[in-house]
Amino acid sequence: MNLSVRFLGGAGTVTGSKFLIEVDTQRILVDCGLFQGYKQLRLRNWKPLAIDPKDIDAVVLTHAHLDHSGYVPVMVANGFTGLVHCTEGTRALCDILWLDSGYLQEREAKAANRGGYTRHKPARPLYDKKQAEMALPSLQSHQFGSWVQVTKDIRIRFHVAGHILGAAIVEVDADGKKLVFSGDLGRLDNLIMDRPAKIVAADYLFLESTYGNRDHPDMDAEQALAEIINRTAKRGGSVIIPSFAVGRAQALLFHLRNLIGRQEIPDLPVFLDSPMAIDASDIFCRHTDGLRLTPKQARAACGLATFTRSTEDSKSLDLDSEQKIIISASGMATGGRILFHLKAYAGDPRNTILFAGFQAGGTRGAHMLEGAQEIKIHGQYYPVRAEVANLHMLSAHADRTEILEWLNGFSKPPRETFIVHGEPDAADSLRHLIEERKNWHVTVAEHNERVELT
Repeated sequence: MNLSVRFLGGAGTVTGSKFLIEVDTQRILVDCGLFQGYKQLRLRNWKPLAIDPKDIDAVVLTHAHLDHSGYVPVMVANGFTGLVHCTEGTRALCDILWLDSGYLQEREAKAANRGGYTRHKPARPLYDKKQAEMALPSLQSHQFGSWVQVTKDIRIRFHVAGHILGAAIVEVDADGKKLVFSGDLGRLDNLIMDRPAKIVAADYLFLESTYGNRDHPDMDAEQALAEIINRTAKRGGSVIIPSFAVGRAQALLFHLRNLIGRQEIPDLPVFLDSPMAIDASDIFCRHTDGLRLTPKQARAACGLATFTRSTEDSKSLDLDSEQKIIISASGMATGGRILFHLKAYAGDPRNTILFAGFQAGGTRGAHMLEGAQEIKIHGQYYPVRAEVANLHMLSAHADRTEILEWLNGFSKPPRETFIVHGEPDAADSLRHLIEERKNWHVTVAEHNERVELT
């Protein structure tokens, strides 16, 4: 039988993960993500997939983040009728992430048309909330560790990845050959998530490289968070945190509760201003598979914040001068309610805009961390005079040292290791590091490249 993999996304960039496995006429897609960040990448979302969705038998998701799952509604709208295999946690999160994504795209298209700040006449969403709803029945969840037959000659198994709730390393048995997709590997010392599962063997390994060229700062996350909050509070300002709604928002609440409980920071009011993050927090408290926290600990962390679901409550946060901590989506400031808070707070030097992890190139978060003096939101420019900081150590991605440690679990080298899901410098740095330290055969994957696996 002929076995091949084609890199339809997640190669040369950290977004748009899509890996097409073909065994003769059987085709499955591991991950089905949206491209994010630079405009030239986002435009790929609008181009037809290199293969007709009708010809794909199944999709397998490593986890729910939109750069790994968010293209599924487009696939379904274009004729995909197969199952989308995932873990139970991933299914629960996709239920909210896809609907929120469709809703936000609808809202932003309407706002662009109403405000006239679009070159498209009219602007339209990639998919809307109704199309997202139509994709949900395709999801089929499975337990970690159980083999699942997805086509005649392809079966898969999920292992804990430790990245977010439900995140998995995907093991694929394709006609007797073992392919392992790391997905997004979590941290080895995360206080909330379990460590990534040990994998001992693979014929072919597909390895993420988000932090392939650097290590996270050797500083305690709570200490760093406390220092930023304390100096902001001393200035009389507020802390505005653009946060990924799934995983990061809940981790921030956990750390803030610890700090307030130990009286290491002022007891400022904390607001979780994201309907999706609120829904994710509820799932976080109900689905503890892969979490180090007990349900009681999870509920205590989420109970710290005031939840602001309504638009009116969200707007009210920007109208009073009370010092506060606002956690709002999105994590890279690409959309959502955080944009309105940036308009209100970024221009005041007393405040802090605190990012909480990796910022893809081309996003507002990346621009602000690079020192942008103004940012464009909804067609207008707004000044950035607030302190801008990032808690790199809160990243849910393993750094290069942790990736190497995870690789030590293999009993022998894979025939080939393909580096994926990283910016070019990070991907090539990790390739070089693995070749030097482990003497493995390593290749950096290229977008749209097709590789025969013998």
